[in-house]
Amino acid sequence: MSERLLIVYAAINMIIAVGAGAFGAHGLKNTLSADMLAVWHTGVTYQVMHALGLFILALLWPKLGAAVGTAGWLMLGGIVLFSGSLYVLALSGIRVLGAITPIGGVAFIAAWAVLAWAAWRQA
Repeated sequence: MSERLLIVYAAINMIIAVGAGAFGAHGLKNTLSADMLAVWHTGVTYQVMHALGLFILALLWPKLGAAVGTAGWLMLGGIVLFSGSLYVLALSGIRVLGAITPIGGVAFIAAWAVLAWAAWRQA
């Protein structure tokens, strides 16, 4: 992944997250139960946080090198698996989909660990 792609993926994910947040607040508040709306909100929150993380990775790339690209792929995968599974769970009610969510969480943790390692390596 390149710096430019990190920025593109970050921006696309922010667009999706803002849209999903607005959809949850306005379109789903009368449709979903409070529990499922909270699940939706958690997906939005983590998508925003990690989309911002993708922007940060793009800024750090010149200083930390190509390992940042690996962190970016892990973060993007985490968004798809974590937030995506929560969105589908909230809309469908299929609880089994919740089993996918932790895989996304592990991808998030791995992304931040790769970033920490890349920074440590530069010190």
